[in-house]
This record gives sequence, C-alpha cells and structure tokens, in this order.
Amino acid sequence: MRAVILNGSGRYADPWHRHSETSAALAELVAEAGFAVDIVDDADAALAALPDDVTLIVVNTGDPHVPAPEGETGVVPEAAVLDAANAALERAIDRGLGILAVHTAAASLHDYPAFERALGARWVRDSSWHPPIGEAAVHLVGNHAIAQGLVDFTVFDERYTDFRLDDVIEPIAEHEHEGMRHPLVWAREFGRSRLVYDALGHDARSYDSAGHRALLAASLAWLARVPAPTANER
Repeated sequence: MRAVILNGSGRYADPWHRHSETSAALAELVAEAGFAVDIVDDADAALAALPDDVTLIVVNTGDPHVPAPEGETGVVPEAAVLDAANAALERAIDRGLGILAVHTAAASLHDYPAFERALGARWVRDSSWHPPIGEAAVHLVGNHAIAQGLVDFTVFDERYTDFRLDDVIEPIAEHEHEGMRHPLVWAREFGRSRLVYDALGHDARSYDSAGHRALLAASLAWLARVPAPTANER
C-alpha cells in the first residue's frame, strides 16, 4: 500500500500551523498502518501526477486564501494544472481511494471540486471557529466500524466548531462546548472510495494523545480497505 501526505507549504502554508511537524507525526502513524509513505510539499503538482498505485491521500494543507507566513510564497498554478489535478483525483476516487483529511484540510483545496464533494462539510471563514487551544475531551459516538473498541479520550488541541454541512456525514467523535455537541471526526463512503475527516491536529502535541493515535490507527485501517464494496456487493 502506498500513501501520499500533502504537506501545507507554499500557497497551502499559513501563519498558525507548523504543517511540516504534523505531517511528520502523521507519516509515523501511516507507516505503522502498513503504508509506504511520501510527504510532498507541492500539493497541486502531486495531485496532477498522482500515480495509480496510491491508495491513500492524507490532506494536511492550509487555507490558500489567508496571508502566507514569512518565508513562504504562494503561487496559484495555471488552470491547466488545476484541471489536470482535479481530473486525476476524480479518477482515483472512481477506482477506489482512501482520503484522510486533517484539521486545516476543511479550509483547503478550494480549487478541487472532487475534494469538495468528498469532504462533506467545510470550515467557513467568519462563521466557523474554535475555542482556545487547550486540554479537550473527545467523545466517541455512533456505531461506525472505526469507533468499535475505542473509548473517550483527552487531547491538547483546537476544537473546530460550526462547519458548513454540505452532504451526509457519519460522526465518529464529537466535542462539547457550552452544552452543545459538535462533530470533530466523521467518515464518508462514496462509490468505491472512503474519507475520514479529523478536525484535530493543530500541532504535534495532538499526536501525543494515546486516544487520538488509536482513533487514527482505526481510521487508517478502515481507509486501507479500498476499493470499498458497493451497496450491491455487500
């Protein structure tokens, strides 16, 4: 199994997240799940040239619409590159692809309708938000296969809140704020492909949580089982 981690650099870097550190932590977990892992800094070029043997994409990229941090330059590729990248992603999704989208991925890859359709919900600037970073309780919910055998845990992290819901999502974990529950982790199946979105992962401390690591291990095991069976094959 082969995985590509799209790292938040260039136009996908932002002033608040050290994507290279979280990509390294994610690479360790993905390798433990049995994948050969490549971390790539040019997400657009990597998608445009996506090899057929890649079965997992990890999206750990930021919002290209915010100011780039010092030392990063954000150049938007030509339309032909973006079109080629979206077409390659569409083909991969058609044949069966696992997608793990992490934290700022909910505000990223705006130029890719294929990713937009896969994600199911979006971070919306000036509408979505998060409480101050700190120790947070994560509650497992539902009966999805990923959640089986897992228990609630704590993690030092941000808790993204008030996403825009675009399609059906299956919540796996939630957080509570001022008496209301908000989704933090969800899963989706579409055709032969699968996606897990994990709103956690602000910095490397997130991956120090044994509970978070266990949740990601279970997510990666589920994402590895692609092409997923269609409804008629189950």
